[in-house]
Amino acid sequence: MVEFVLVGTLLLIVILGVIQVGLVLHVRNTLAADAAEGARHAANVDVPAAEGGTYAQQLIAESLPGRSDAVCTGQEEEGPGDIPLVRVTCTVVVPLSLVPLGDGVTLTVTGHAVKETP
Repeated sequence: MVEFVLVGTLLLIVILGVIQVGLVLHVRNTLAADAAEGARHAANVDVPAAEGGTYAQQLIAESLPGRSDAVCTGQEEEGPGDIPLVRVTCTVVVPLSLVPLGDGVTLTVTGHAVKETP
């Protein structure tokens, strides 16, 4: 009986840790997809690069309920060979709700796209 309680407690902590890692990876992958989509949107002709960050924030608010606190910025930069690029960077703090080991994990992801020229 005592062994079951000891092993069961450890097993429960491991299972909750695995689920928490899965949730963090899901949020990271969704953020990366939304940042890339924001960069693609800002890469269109006559669309300012800053609008890519706003668009990515809207996508994050729709795809991840409760994650409206994401901060996304869009900017133009020069790529290799002077190719104009758009970079959208999104940052969000994911709280560790299942395994309370701190304030949370700060995730920062970046999406890139080649800027169209007229």
